[in-house]
Amino acid sequence: MSKTRLLCVILLGLLAVGGAAAQRRKAPRLGAVCGDPTVRCPTSIEFQPYQLPFRIPRNAVIWESEKFYAVILKSVRDESKGGNCDIFVPEAEREAAQALFPRSKVFASRCMEPGDLFYTDVAEDSQFVAVYAGRTRAEGLAMLEKVKATGKYPGANLRRMSAGFNGT
Repeated sequence: MSKTRLLCVILLGLLAVGGAAAQRRKAPRLGAVCGDPTVRCPTSIEFQPYQLPFRIPRNAVIWESEKFYAVILKSVRDESKGGNCDIFVPEAEREAAQALFPRSKVFASRCMEPGDLFYTDVAEDSQFVAVYAGRTRAEGLAMLEKVKATGKYPGANLRRMSAGFNGT
């Protein structure tokens, strides 16, 4: 009987230690993307019109959004890999695309500067304009079909990505 009790105590101790270690290794929290430009985004920073807003907590220095799908509408080659801030898709083109998709945020990349956004899973040597396409692949494919139906973006392609904020 005492061996059984000892075994139970040891087992409970191991479970307690394992549970505490798992709590310390929580995945980092990610900011929810505000993909509808007609709805206010509750966030702590002010985004530029060409940026994709997402929830960033107060006093955050570096923060990343949840993964999402976007349809890349157009990209321009940037041989400087973000070093030449004069290379980007013009704002007038982004605004024209936004008019086509009023309930999905059209956003664009720019060269990386402190306090600006960056986007993951895109080519380093290009800047782009894209439309937010949702959290799931099915939503992304549906948006890709809408984009293709306009006939304005023949090279449009679907991409899973995230946005990041570097406030350092």
